[in-house]
Amino acid sequence: MSAFFILVIISVLVAGSFLGAFIWSVYTDQYSDIKGASMRILFDDDSVKNNTHQ
Repeated sequence: MSAFFILVIISVLVAGSFLGAFIWSVYTDQYSDIKGASMRILFDDDSVKNNTHQ
């Protein structure tokens, strides 16, 4: 039974750390540009093309 309590405490700590990381990412504007990455993949980058043909 003591192993159960240890596992519950560890799982609460892990869940709390993930919640803290999510809250930190929201407060530091990690989600401010939602469409940027999805649109960037659709367009070719000419600077990358020019650097590969040197």
